[in-house]
Amino acid sequence: MMLSETPKSGAATLAPRKVTPSRFFFQSTKTNSSSSHSLSSSCTASTPSRSFSLLMMEENIAIAESIITKWDPNSSSYTKITFLFQHSRKEAKEFLKSVNYLRSAMHVLVGGSSASKLVLAQNLMQTAMKRLEKEFYQILSANRDHLDPESVSSRSSGSAKFYNADEAGSEDELEIVGESITEVERASAFAMSDLKSIADCMISSGYGIECVKIYKIIRKSIVDGGLFRLGIQQFKSPQVHKMDLEGLESILRNWMDAVKIAVKALFRGEKYLCDHVFSASENIKESCFYEITKEGATTLFRFPELIVKNKKAPERIFWQLEIYEAVSDLWPEIESIFDSESTQAIKLQALSSWLKLSDSVRTILSDFESTIQKDSSKILVFGGGIHPLTQSVMNYVSSLADYYGVLSDILADHPPPGNSSFQEFKSVVSDDCSTPEVSVHLAWLILVLLCKLDIKAEIYKDVSLSYLFLANNLHFIVEKVNNTPNLKLLLGKDWVSEHMKKVKLYASNYETTAWTKVLSSLPERSADISPEMAKECFRKFNTAFEEAYRKQTSWIVEDGKLRNDLKVSISQKLVPTYQEFYDTYMVMLSGEKNMELLARVSPNDLGNYLSDLFHGTSASVSSTTSSSLVPSQRCFLI
Repeated sequence: MMLSETPKSGAATLAPRKVTPSRFFFQSTKTNSSSSHSLSSSCTASTPSRSFSLLMMEENIAIAESIITKWDPNSSSYTKITFLFQHSRKEAKEFLKSVNYLRSAMHVLVGGSSASKLVLAQNLMQTAMKRLEKEFYQILSANRDHLDPESVSSRSSGSAKFYNADEAGSEDELEIVGESITEVERASAFAMSDLKSIADCMISSGYGIECVKIYKIIRKSIVDGGLFRLGIQQFKSPQVHKMDLEGLESILRNWMDAVKIAVKALFRGEKYLCDHVFSASENIKESCFYEITKEGATTLFRFPELIVKNKKAPERIFWQLEIYEAVSDLWPEIESIFDSESTQAIKLQALSSWLKLSDSVRTILSDFESTIQKDSSKILVFGGGIHPLTQSVMNYVSSLADYYGVLSDILADHPPPGNSSFQEFKSVVSDDCSTPEVSVHLAWLILVLLCKLDIKAEIYKDVSLSYLFLANNLHFIVEKVNNTPNLKLLLGKDWVSEHMKKVKLYASNYETTAWTKVLSSLPERSADISPEMAKECFRKFNTAFEEAYRKQTSWIVEDGKLRNDLKVSISQKLVPTYQEFYDTYMVMLSGEKNMELLARVSPNDLGNYLSDLFHGTSASVSSTTSSSLVPSQRCFLI
């Protein structure tokens, strides 16, 4: 015997039952063993008692027959198109009560000899279950909008409690404590209550399979549809691997937004609804929720694994850190929602992706370190300026510092494997064990960069230019740290102070090697020299200064403050010494011819020439007769 009206979209139908003790009796007896025992005991106690029980049983069957027959889906065209719970909730309650009475009567009939009554009761139960199956399907279908997981989730997490809709005499009586509720909330509350009442009745009557089948079909379509609207789709690793960066970033950004909604609203709301409807059976509500969410949740939580399987380019670490952080933030809710043994596989999938993300981040950092160490480019940066490697590494490290919270979790107790140098470095910088692991790792990456810059400085044939190169690059690194709040916080003031001392040391070494020849061309202040020696000193100074000037106008110091500091320092050492020499021996040589060729640079012009330094433009020194020209336009008189 089948339902006369075919349910929509795969609704379950009841299989015909034989008029014999069926699964109903055995399943019902489990939940009603005490009442069943008392009934059977009373039936055998005495004949008057048994007669009274049979009389009550017959009365219960008669009451049930009246209302069940009335709502038989096959009895009339009216009952085929009319739904009991829509027609009258009060009558629906009576219908459910009659099923309970019928079930009690059938317990008595199992041990009796009235086969005809048992056949009638069985047929009535079949009819009742067909009606409830139809009602269950209709309520689920008609209330898809009212029972969407997001709305259910928001109500489940609210502070207000709904009155039990079963206890409300009418819809007007359904209120939130102290205030009236909206039409949507009222419809949702009644739908949830009606579904629970039907589910309780069908499960206790041994028809839980049919009930669950309908529920899973409809609710799974809702969950899957919700994920589809959020943009969640199944990908395979080759698909992700072939995506360009722009396309992948778009998908990743969408996933970041979708996973929050899916966990906080979609899955949580569905669990709340499932727990409510099937509260009568722990096993049913757990397995039902798993069947509804397993496909969508597994697809959602598996996506990060596809990302980490993709090529581990350094720049992709930032997306992985964001995904890791998103999963970390959601993990307490994931554990709470998928807390049963049935849903363990879903939780393990989320955990697996989470752990693989952390492994991938550590691998990328290790690979990035190796990339720095293995950089073998022979690029000779013009003028000793900032090396591209310095810029790229510091930009990368600065960006990593923005994720210090996530990195702290990932890097905790996970040093680079087999790296003894790192362990030694760590023991030095964090001997009190209070330095965060992420601080040690970032400081280590910068140290690896500095070691590589030392090697690259050796490419320059001019030692002074090597020192200028090191001063430039280290100053850039320190300024990058100073201008990145998170990085400065992680490395600390002591780190900045120590490395600024090194910048000054490099600058001092540059000055010494670059200007010693110029300064040594001038006699010591206390020296008493002859006019011929004075002329020779002027010639040596002119040659040395021109050589230094020509080279160093093509050298570069990009940072304005460092450039000015160097010029001031050079000027303070050179100008006073030359001024004294010039003033002393120009008087002595005043009678000489072509003095302008001998003293080509006046003390007043010396400062102007020094201002040309470190701009990356080539220039030469002019004589004092051309002092009106811009320094960079002067040429050397022959």
